[in-house]
Amino acid sequence: MSIFITGATGELGGLVIQHLLKKVPANQIVAVVRNVEKASALANLGVEVRHGDYSQPESLQKAFAGADKLLFISSPDSDDTLRIVQHANVVKAARDAGVKYIAYTGFAFAEESNIPLAHVHLATEYMIRTTKIPYTFLRNSLYTEVFVNPGLGASLEQGAIVTNTGSGRLNTVTRGDLALAAAEVLAGEGHENKTYNLVSNQTWSYDELAQIVSEVAGKKIVHQSVSFEEEKNILQGAGFPEPVAALFAGIYHAVSQGETSRTSDDLRKLIGSETPLKETVKQALQG
Repeated sequence: MSIFITGATGELGGLVIQHLLKKVPANQIVAVVRNVEKASALANLGVEVRHGDYSQPESLQKAFAGADKLLFISSPDSDDTLRIVQHANVVKAARDAGVKYIAYTGFAFAEESNIPLAHVHLATEYMIRTTKIPYTFLRNSLYTEVFVNPGLGASLEQGAIVTNTGSGRLNTVTRGDLALAAAEVLAGEGHENKTYNLVSNQTWSYDELAQIVSEVAGKKIVHQSVSFEEEKNILQGAGFPEPVAALFAGIYHAVSQGETSRTSDDLRKLIGSETPLKETVKQALQG
């Protein structure tokens, strides 16, 4: 059995390979990367490294030759229209290379989402269906690390975490847990033509996050709620480019509207347990 991983030098892809190495021999894993030199550490572990660029279709069909299973990790590009083109390149190359199975990292509850990136993931899922290749759609939540990261240190100094999430709740999951779920599916059997919404079954709010940060740091911190425009201006003032500030304020607004409040047991059924939010906070503040 050969398991191919795209985006293998990215954070999620690298974690998936770490988990896979505990389940299958290294010589069964192939890392598909844009920059082969950056994958030297994987090669040293016995993982085969191949060049494959989402924007270079000819490189992909060659890279996918001989793949029994392919983990297709979505493009990190910020241009959603370009991402769809890149994804189409990957899907067509997988079909033409004779890939036998595709696991794709999509977005949780995409049909119901108002976040623009959901359109990219739905389009890609439909493309994969057209190939008639057996698939698993790993619909990932937003990463916990997007919200809980070393940037909390600045909020701690100010005594407040400022967002426009209101009382909205989040069903986020750490990259490590999502990577483990992907590895379980790739190394296991019986997941063909299934869709998993990989979200936490325990949601949290920013008010609760502030309480946890206070406990971990031993210093009182509160959640300060502001409007969309205020949050956008704050982020721009902190150095974020306007499109990025608008994106984050938009995600926070979606949270306030209940976008990320729906839960599922799919993740727990695959990996057994989740990393507690408090543990992620501890790691973030140590970083």
